[in-house]
Amino acid sequence: MSETILYADDEPKYLRLVRLFLEGAGYEVATAGDGLAALETLGKRPDIDLVILDVLMPRMDGYAACKAIRAFSKVPILMLTALGDEAHEIRGMDGGADDYLGKPFSRDLLCARVRALLRRSRAEEAGHLSGGGITLDLARREVLSAGKPVALGLREFELLRLLMASAGAVCPRQRILDRVWGWGYEGDPRTLDTHIKSLRQKLGEEGRRIVTCRGVGYSFDGGAE
Repeated sequence: MSETILYADDEPKYLRLVRLFLEGAGYEVATAGDGLAALETLGKRPDIDLVILDVLMPRMDGYAACKAIRAFSKVPILMLTALGDEAHEIRGMDGGADDYLGKPFSRDLLCARVRALLRRSRAEEAGHLSGGGITLDLARREVLSAGKPVALGLREFELLRLLMASAGAVCPRQRILDRVWGWGYEGDPRTLDTHIKSLRQKLGEEGRRIVTCRGVGYSFDGGAE
């Protein structure tokens, strides 16, 4: 059975184009003309595997729709926008988006992002994440690095889980703090850097896969050598 993608955009040209791209790649596609319609569709369609949201839409924009979806669903969310500056990307990721793609984009790039998000989602549902030489057993909360077990604290485990689930994408600092330390965290923001340092040390050589994105946050490089 093919996976189903919900795409929300108020531009008919992009609705037709993206639908053509995705259906050509073998996906089923449902469309919505704004964020509110996307929410209504998602509420009626439990078979939706991934949501693509444009940012600039009437009634409810992509940022608001993303936050509303995150209140009841963990479905992967890809944000699309013509607003190609870093601040907009960070805002989208902080709101719960899993990845971000600027317009215009190619069919191959869009489909690659979609495949990556669906692959991560399936891995989490299966109960494990892997990248490079690191494997996380989510049910047992066990970690292997280069085949050797690694003992992580609760927050270190959740931090690694978040970074690996978002492999290849930058996780802004505030998003990490919200997800790992809790929404509205008001403690010392440097605690994140301390945990990253400890995590890298415990992972040994594989710790290099946690990449610092200066001024923004961190990412996980799960690519092969």
